Amino acid sequence: MNVTTNATKVEVHAPICSAAAEMCSPEALRFIGFLNTQFNDRRISLLAAREARSFEYDGGALPQYPLETAQTVRANDSWRCAPPPKDIEDRRVEITGPVDRKMVINGLNSGASTFTNPANGKVYAPRKDGKLATLLVRPRGWHLDESHVTINNKVCSGSLFDFGLYFFHNVHNLVKKGSGAYFYLPKLEGYLEARLWNDVFVAAQNYLGVPRGTIRATILLETITAAFEMEEILYEIRDHSIGLNCGRWDYIFSYIKKLKYHPDRVTPDRAHLTMQSPFMEAYVKKLIHTCHKRGTFAMGGMAATIPIKNDPAANAKAMDDVKRDKLREVSAGHDGTWVAHPALVKIARDIFDKHMSSPNQISLVPVEGGEVTEEQLLELPKVPHGTAITSHGLKHGVEIVLAYSEAWLRGIGCIPLNHKMEDAATAEISRAQIWSWQHHGVQTGDDNQVITKDRIRALVTQEVANQQQKSDARGRKWLLAGKLVADMLTKDKLDNFLTSVCYPHVLTTAYEGTTVPEEGWSKL
Repeated sequence: MNVTTNATKVEVHAPICSAAAEMCSPEALRFIGFLNTQFNDRRISLLAAREARSFEYDGGALPQYPLETAQTVRANDSWRCAPPPKDIEDRRVEITGPVDRKMVINGLNSGASTFTNPANGKVYAPRKDGKLATLLVRPRGWHLDESHVTINNKVCSGSLFDFGLYFFHNVHNLVKKGSGAYFYLPKLEGYLEARLWNDVFVAAQNYLGVPRGTIRATILLETITAAFEMEEILYEIRDHSIGLNCGRWDYIFSYIKKLKYHPDRVTPDRAHLTMQSPFMEAYVKKLIHTCHKRGTFAMGGMAATIPIKNDPAANAKAMDDVKRDKLREVSAGHDGTWVAHPALVKIARDIFDKHMSSPNQISLVPVEGGEVTEEQLLELPKVPHGTAITSHGLKHGVEIVLAYSEAWLRGIGCIPLNHKMEDAATAEISRAQIWSWQHHGVQTGDDNQVITKDRIRALVTQEVANQQQKSDARGRKWLLAGKLVADMLTKDKLDNFLTSVCYPHVLTTAYEGTTVPEEGWSKL
């Protein structure tokens, strides 16, 4: 499919079925082309700036509060974020999930306040009582491309493609309903990236003739660098802001990745990196203080636990862990929380209902969050050598990275594993940790054995063999996943993202076994 207008040529390099053709209409693609010609060069420049900053951290530098905004933003008490829209002023429980139809319908029907989206013969349909969760769409991060689409022979931004299609097709209906287009924005690393999103929002609203502020977005605060620029990020997007969210798992991954060459910042097993860790407590306190000081939401993080079937005792313990986590969040001052499974919605809601009688806690500004230092944002927990890094933790980490990579290669974005919902963020923690451990030559404390590349490769090989012996191995991608994972965990330089490594392999196999609908591929 090709669309050309005003010297902008948009091409779709993939089979287009009738449903996709409806979404990728000529008008929609012109809008995508407009966004890319206006903003993609800035995106690429900001990604280059990320790399330059990463080189500085690799050389021993540490993140710092920006000096240039100390007075104009952080010490300036005159600015506030726009008030929350009426239809989402109560966000006490949010559920997130992938975009397959079954999961979207279950998320909308779950009883949660909002649903964020990035079978078996049953019929799934939206509930008819009108009590549907409000949809918040999460486009891809700035670092990801949409390789099936080019604009003037350059690959399209995945972020602008996702945002643009949803906004183009839905904004006018949302406005008619008295709502707006609401988003979650992932993986931002600094305030200039938030400024770019704000400029995209302004241009998109002008293009489609809707009022400024129709678009509202929550920033997922999930990188260590962004933690040092919380107020600046809110300032840049203040007219379109609906707060910050504690993206806890990605945040831990970012800490490991950015400080990977610092021998004094090697992290212990993932099990020790809890919300009670010093650097995580500081991050939460600062986020709540910052958001409420500026009049917007401070959203809590994900409960990755999922129900455990056929083991009532283990399930009860898991649910108690969720309750404690949600009690910690509401007591700290969060305005809402995330869950990964519909069965957790009532548990989380009951905790917030009991301890938060108003729609939110934005008016409460905790004092201690305003004094968080740079070092406190970087302080790791102190764990004895014998239990800090273990052979079990190493093996378990390999299993997580391998299982997630194999699923992702088949187009699945999150998987249940060991009674947790593992997604890219949790897999990335294990990937970055294992790479860091072998790079620094650390020992597993329970057996005093050095973590070497050969040891890691052997663990990957054994786990691939174990998985291939299972009854459901046919049609899976364990061999490909094993090759990619062994390479990612042992190469000299840590890859930025697991998904970036896997994406080219998804492109080459995306249409294998595809059943073409009766009408065939549409040719437009």
